[in-house]
Parts: sequence; structure tokens; C-alpha cells
Amino acid sequence: MPIPQLRDHPDYYSQKKDLLNTKNKFPEYKLIHSQVLQDCIKQVKFAFDRWLKTDKKGTRLGKPRFKGIGRYRSFTYPQIKQNCIEGNKINLPKIGNIKLIKHRPLPDGFHS
Repeated sequence: MPIPQLRDHPDYYSQKKDLLNTKNKFPEYKLIHSQVLQDCIKQVKFAFDRWLKTDKKGTRLGKPRFKGIGRYRSFTYPQIKQNCIEGNKINLPKIGNIKLIKHRPLPDGFHS
């Protein structure tokens, strides 16, 4: 099914600006940190950019597919406090302390 043409072409920045309206329409979104929501918009932008970009032969790389509720397993906090890690827990804004599994060494300043 083709994607319908939009009257105005929303871009990454207009969607980021519209998050305030989204939070007003859906109060449960107020519980999510704004930078996490902005990262979700950025992931969608990257997916569509990859789809619209063609390879050397002129074919598209594959359309974005809907991901179910359990597929988006990570989120990003671009700005986080240096002392947020205590042992095997990390303190995330609006979430609280959650278990942390360290797969690689952390930069200086993030150690407990």
C-alpha cells in the first residue's frame, strides 16, 4: 500500500516541536522523558531516510516495517548526570533505579 501524500511535509524539527501538543493530547506521554521521545522521532527519520535513499543501481534499500510492542528494546538519554550509576543500578530521569548490565567499560566519571 503506498504512503499517501501529506499536505505539509513534517520534518524532524517540526515533529520535535509538536511533541508539546502530543503530550497535551495524550497525558501518559508526559511520563516519558522528552529526550527519549525525540530519539524515537530520530529513529523513524533514519528509517525513512534509508528507505528513500537509493543504491548505485537506483533501487531502494527496503521500506521501514512496523515494529511490535516488544521490538524497540532500547532508548537514549543524550544528557545524563555523571553520577547516575551506583553498582549495578542506573538512575534514569522519570524512571528511577533500574538494573544495569555493563557490556563494556564506561567512560571516566560514570563509575560509582
